[in-house]
Amino acid sequence: MAVHAAHRCTYLHRLVTACTSIQSHSRHKEAFMRLVKRSCSSSGRTFSTASVRSNENDGQSSDSLKLSPKQTQRQALLLRRKRPLSPLERISSLLPQDVLSPEVMQLREQTQQEQREEDPERREPEVVTAAEELETHGGPDAAEEPKAAASHHVERQVCPTLHGETLLTFGELLIAEYRKKRRVEFRKMFQLQPGARLLSSWGIVLHDDLVGQPAGRFLKTSRGVPIFFRRASLEDYVLYMKRGPAISYPKDAATMLLMMDVMEGDCVLESGSGSGAMSLLLSRAVGSRGCVLSLEVREDHHRRSVRNYERWRTSWALRRGREWPDNVEFHNADLCTASSLLAGRGFHSVALDMIHPHLALPTVLPHLHPGAVCAVYLANITQVIDLLEGLRCSGVPALCERIVEVPVRDWVVAPALQKDGQYCTRKAPNLAEDPRSEEEMSDGADGEDNFSPAFGDVPYIARPHAEQMSHTAFLVKLRKFVQ
Repeated sequence: MAVHAAHRCTYLHRLVTACTSIQSHSRHKEAFMRLVKRSCSSSGRTFSTASVRSNENDGQSSDSLKLSPKQTQRQALLLRRKRPLSPLERISSLLPQDVLSPEVMQLREQTQQEQREEDPERREPEVVTAAEELETHGGPDAAEEPKAAASHHVERQVCPTLHGETLLTFGELLIAEYRKKRRVEFRKMFQLQPGARLLSSWGIVLHDDLVGQPAGRFLKTSRGVPIFFRRASLEDYVLYMKRGPAISYPKDAATMLLMMDVMEGDCVLESGSGSGAMSLLLSRAVGSRGCVLSLEVREDHHRRSVRNYERWRTSWALRRGREWPDNVEFHNADLCTASSLLAGRGFHSVALDMIHPHLALPTVLPHLHPGAVCAVYLANITQVIDLLEGLRCSGVPALCERIVEVPVRDWVVAPALQKDGQYCTRKAPNLAEDPRSEEEMSDGADGEDNFSPAFGDVPYIARPHAEQMSHTAFLVKLRKFVQ
């Protein structure tokens, strides 16, 4: 029995030494010490615990072997998460993410979000400044002030790299775009809102993850798909904003602005506010010193144009830090009977988007400056014919200078690839003799890049894009003359 007790004490002595040498198992030190004392006292033997106290003699206090509050919280969270999985969780964990439904992906994202909120260590990496790094890794002085270290909170900071650059904030309008094989598979305009999510077939992106980041960057969704995020331009906004009637497309509106020769400080008349696309473009063209008078005969279209105009102004102010010029005056009225609104006004140019513009010309032209342009937006050629007939019969002082249609043809230009993924090679003509000398050939061989094809060796293909924008409108340029 004494021999067995001696072996038992020796085994426990080695076990205590191994456990006390590891800081992660230091919480078992006292339990092992009590077990050793009880075992050795029952066998009538004593042994020294000098090896156990060796860590204390090294200058380390007993408090340093205890777990920190952060580690204790971590252990508690791990124990709380050890729960049985439901059948849906067990099955979804075995399936790849590509075959999961959006509902399952949303449920998984909610679970991950709850875990990140409970456990700060699972959150995204944060930027730590030099001063914060000194406070965190301060050595022995940091252990003397545990309360100050526990209350220290590190916030993510991303500083602009260019002068005048601003970071994304709530309320701004963004464009999310995903391209695959040079084709746009997904594009959406949305407004940053607290706690909101961008849902798509390629995964979920939290709006909170975008705030405080620079614009024009890629961010992976919950399914690992990189989505490109950028601020919405005015062209993007007029194309993706909520519409009532059809809008004046940017390609046509830009041509109309050139026809009308709109400059900063001009006073412009617009009839047919529609969804507010042309109103916004005119507002930017005339600037803060100019003004735009916009009339719309339908009340629902009038409300829609006003909402779109105010929404853009709000987003632009958050982006640039100053107000968009409030230079558009919207009215729900018919231009043919709006002589009271035009009284005492003179316009540098006029933009008409109406079904029967020839009926409004006798009311408009007296308020248009001599030599100025009236640009008319018409959907079909029969309206153009009616306009020309109205000019001939009414005898108004206006000349028809141009009738144009603005086509836009997109092209695809990309390296030519074969079906096996290899680049196509250019076929050089067979020459009987090479005109270059041997020295030139040797010099050229030495200068060749053996790692990648030289410039011009990769052929390209160029063809019109399969998706083209067809006819949108006819633009008629009328100029007022003095009789």
